[in-house]
Amino acid sequence: MTLTNNRPKNNAPLRLVIHGGAGAVQRDKLKPEREHTFMKILTQSLRAGHAVLAAGGSSIDAVVAAIVIMEDSPVFNAGKGAVFSHEGYNELDASIMDGATHMAGAVAAVTTIRNPIRAALAVMMHSRHVLLIGRGAEKFASEQALETVEPSFFYSQRRWDQLQKAIAKERIALDHDLETDSWEENNNKHGTVGAVALDCHGNLAAGTSTGGLTNKRFGRVGDTPIIGAGTYADNRSVAVSATGTGEMFIRTVAAFNTAARVKLQNMPVTEAADHTLAEIATIGGEGGLIVLNAQGDYTMRFNTSGMFRGVIGNDGVAYTGVFSGAESLAAYDASD
Repeated sequence: MTLTNNRPKNNAPLRLVIHGGAGAVQRDKLKPEREHTFMKILTQSLRAGHAVLAAGGSSIDAVVAAIVIMEDSPVFNAGKGAVFSHEGYNELDASIMDGATHMAGAVAAVTTIRNPIRAALAVMMHSRHVLLIGRGAEKFASEQALETVEPSFFYSQRRWDQLQKAIAKERIALDHDLETDSWEENNNKHGTVGAVALDCHGNLAAGTSTGGLTNKRFGRVGDTPIIGAGTYADNRSVAVSATGTGEMFIRTVAAFNTAARVKLQNMPVTEAADHTLAEIATIGGEGGLIVLNAQGDYTMRFNTSGMFRGVIGNDGVAYTGVFSGAESLAAYDASD
């Protein structure tokens, strides 16, 4: 699937940046085997997206390829790993946007679509709409021959136990930030996923997918499927994917405002992301942003103790990280 007919640019940078959610991740309690699992999936995601880019594919297709890997793993709070709502359902949201055309698509509160990011893409490509929700989105996905599953497909005992703990504590849990009584419980916290990409045509794209908040109620939808809040892409500025306290990201129009700071104030990508996160913090929010421009400059910023993340470029070498500081060469072969 290609949205433009531009010829590849000579020596164009290729870049894919991903995140797997932000939260209160504790360095001293991240067991090696759990870290291995997280880094393995991040590496698989990076390589899947890079394979698309290296073959001359579009940034849109690279974003979808990267996110599908994370949706199909129970490690993160998206797709197979989605958390439960208060009523005991897995309600999934996703969105995608093309920086060249400003086309966008999103789905929210779906319960039977295996890969919500593919449904978001179908909305963008095969409908006149941007956002479809609930049963309508599921009917549309079925008509588009996307894979649907029984709601039980998304069930996991760990996620169910996490819901029971959240209900008992009368709290709503954000991504990796669910407080628990032991690391074994804390270690099962997982987050929203997202990707931004730059292809050989110089086009940007962004996508985000989530299961929302543990113990969310009343049909709550966060920033992930809201274009301009959780996802945004514009070739003239940047592509952005967000993770964090969705209400605050909506109220600050976080993804769009990050792009606007780059475009209108000529801010470097890191400075723009930091300004947005600082604004979010003033109203009690937290989380992270991945940002990429058409020159291949990128940043992965967060105001929590950690954010699962990774980046890969022309050379196909993957780098991943969780805590503050530079990302490390991916130490795990994706096939391990």
